[in-house]
Amino acid sequence: MKKGNINVSVENIFPLIKKFLYSDHEIFLRELISNATDATLKLKHISSTGKEKIKLNDPKIEVKIDKKGKKLHIIDEGIGMSAKEIEKYINEVAFSGAEEFLEKYKDSAKDAGIIGHFGLGFYSAFMVSSKVEIISKSYKNKPAAHWACDGSPNYTLDKSDKKTIGTEIILHIDKDSKEFLEESRISELLIKYNKFMPIPIKFGTKEVTIPLSKDAKKDEKPKTVTVDNIINNPEPAWKKQPKDLKDEDYKDFYRELYPMQFEEPLFNIHLNVDYPFNLTGILYFPKITNDLNIQKDKIQLYQNQVFVTDNVEGIVPEFLTLLRGVIDSPDIPLNISRSYLQADGAVKKISSYITRKVGDKLTTLFKKNREEYEKKWNDIKIVIEYGMLSEEKFFEKSEKFALYPSVDGKYYTYEELFNKIKAKQTDKDDKLVILYASDKEAQHSYIENAKAKGYEVLLLDSPIIGHLIQKLETSKEKISFARVDSDHIDNLIKKDDSKVSKLSDDQKTNLENMLKDIIPSEKYTIKLESLASKEHPFIITTPEFMRRMKEMQQTGGGGMFGAGNMPDIYNLVVNTNSDLVVEILKTKTKKKQERLINQSLDLARLSHGLLKGEELTNFIKRSFEIIK
Repeated sequence: MKKGNINVSVENIFPLIKKFLYSDHEIFLRELISNATDATLKLKHISSTGKEKIKLNDPKIEVKIDKKGKKLHIIDEGIGMSAKEIEKYINEVAFSGAEEFLEKYKDSAKDAGIIGHFGLGFYSAFMVSSKVEIISKSYKNKPAAHWACDGSPNYTLDKSDKKTIGTEIILHIDKDSKEFLEESRISELLIKYNKFMPIPIKFGTKEVTIPLSKDAKKDEKPKTVTVDNIINNPEPAWKKQPKDLKDEDYKDFYRELYPMQFEEPLFNIHLNVDYPFNLTGILYFPKITNDLNIQKDKIQLYQNQVFVTDNVEGIVPEFLTLLRGVIDSPDIPLNISRSYLQADGAVKKISSYITRKVGDKLTTLFKKNREEYEKKWNDIKIVIEYGMLSEEKFFEKSEKFALYPSVDGKYYTYEELFNKIKAKQTDKDDKLVILYASDKEAQHSYIENAKAKGYEVLLLDSPIIGHLIQKLETSKEKISFARVDSDHIDNLIKKDDSKVSKLSDDQKTNLENMLKDIIPSEKYTIKLESLASKEHPFIITTPEFMRRMKEMQQTGGGGMFGAGNMPDIYNLVVNTNSDLVVEILKTKTKKKQERLINQSLDLARLSHGLLKGEELTNFIKRSFEIIK
């Protein structure tokens, strides 16, 4: 038996591991199974070359718990190691510059990929173990070896009677890590990190019922057999070619990724590129609600089928983090900070590629079946609008697939919309005014007024629409957006034909003073307008600029400082050509004037959805008294 010291550049590597990676101590299992996978794949490769006579019988990795002995076993049927190879790969750890590591990576050491990067995958076992053993036999027909270490630089290396090729790692779980002797905990980790590893992983056994054959007897009962419990899918959908997959295969994989999701994805995007970087994966468009904060199931990042993280910020463009699915790439560095990650050349190329693929997919779907695409628009619009705001190239590409729905259920591309409305909705200053509503029910009267003029009204109701409107107004020439309730329709699209008022200037002044005495100025800005006599006497509107600033600030940035906290201020448009307004002005008694003004104001407030609670109760009571 040989004894010795592990050759490391610091006195003791184990406290170093525990100090920096304790919060991620569960990844020891991922690292050990990754090593076992590599060893198995190497043996399969050697066998495939035909240079070595190796008999392979569908090799697998086995994980076993010995609860009584307080041990965890990871067994593979891979390439194995001789005593010399154990000394080379285990004892002589290439870990020069440990002090530099301490300083350089102190802030990012919690990154789950850091252990593997420094060749410390095996040593992660000591995060949960008081002692670790290796029993291994090389495929080269060398004597088997038995290595043991108790977490200090001291080790023992002896012969072993192991007969089969491969390696067994035995972890003596320490008292602080008893959770890793529980079947449920190990199963959880295997599913989390190793669900799609390329080599089958056995974890115990399970009972399977064999279906009866067609010619089985009536009283024959199906047989139950015990089989290996293989916890992973070695050939996940993203590792296959798109031509080999059907729609149902993609849906099945989605259910495999997110078993608690009961809604089907709307469509998928298959990523597959090997130059100038390696990237595979499948992204899914789920149904997305207007609540951008609710996002339980995220995109999962893998490296060679090993789960790394579901935090893909900096790798996937921000707007696409609303999607679901898998990205697998060996070219994404995991041992650097987020700022370095975003500046990495390969990552930038990957991000651009994903953005382009999403844009191409949306373009194809739109062209292939526009009707189906339109049906899905409400479920995907937030992702697309978010992308239009955050990615300039995506914004340019969106011309081909971004839609602008009308209140009547029609869908337009921007070009189609422009050509549809330019003749009627261009104002006297040659600016195209695009009318929109955010709520068909609440803004019904305003919509109808616009439609009566022959105008098209869009329905734009996503939580980030204010930001997108601003983007469009600054990107397109001579256009503006106006919500239908932001002013009287004649003011929203001003033409040359201005109407003459029935009232003189003196009468207008008297009317304005009368209204100001009764109507609170802190809530309403009074605007006298010469409208058609058939128009309502009082119309409440919401100023476009202030309302938009408030909405934008509430959904994150873009608004005027403090706009989100400002009280709601409305315009009260008073039609000076209305018979009722003329009557109010001519009324002799102040009490009657006040009653007519308040009743008219409340009717306008009711139309705008502003009359609630006690004020609504009083209005109803007063209205009944009037019609007695």
